[in-house]
Amino acid sequence: MQGLEIRDIQNAVNSGERKKKFMQDIAEKFERRTATDIVFDKLYEDITTLNMLPGTKLSESDIAKRFGISRQPVRDAFNRLENLDLLLIRPQRATEVRGFSMELIGHARFVRLAVELEVIRHACTIWDDSKAAILEENLEKQRQCLRDGQADRFHSIDYDFHKLICELGGCSLAFTTIEESKQKVDRLCVLSLDRKDEFAILLDDHIRIAEALKNRSPELATDVARTHLARLDATIEQIHTNHTEYFE
Repeated sequence: MQGLEIRDIQNAVNSGERKKKFMQDIAEKFERRTATDIVFDKLYEDITTLNMLPGTKLSESDIAKRFGISRQPVRDAFNRLENLDLLLIRPQRATEVRGFSMELIGHARFVRLAVELEVIRHACTIWDDSKAAILEENLEKQRQCLRDGQADRFHSIDYDFHKLICELGGCSLAFTTIEESKQKVDRLCVLSLDRKDEFAILLDDHIRIAEALKNRSPELATDVARTHLARLDATIEQIHTNHTEYFE
């Protein structure tokens, strides 16, 4: 009986130690993940808004000191940014903000166009009045932004318009691919001049896409969407011409 009690106590102690170690491991992983996320979010914002221009050198140790953390979370954040083509990490050389690549931008636009056209084509097969009403609410918000001259809000609602078509069209996961492709181009477009004059044109495109969806006309909807997504071509070429120093 006594031996059994000792064994039970020892098992309880071991169990408690294992539980304590497990909780410590979880806490360490959580802290590391949080630190990585904080660094990633800040650097992502700085890079995509061009507060950090292409070619800017980054040091793991400098970033770690800046955030008051170890270098490992910074290294993890750097790797995530590299996977998004935002950083260039090379052995024995300084990490730097990656320049723009016309090849990668062209690929991103190709992927977005292919996915978005297929989403719209599929949406036409299941569109109904309730879906049309939801999309119309978004269009009304766009009209209000145009009347008020709210550029940032218009871009946000424009983003929601394309996301809504994916969700209402039964292809919500497709928006992840569209968003990834869009983000690669958005950073470049920060270099463009004020594009407020284009709001009315973009809104008109959106209205025509919504009407084609309501009429369940895939040919018309995809034609308008193709024209809509191609409107950036001239802007991209202009940026490439005016800012060659930021391109690879």
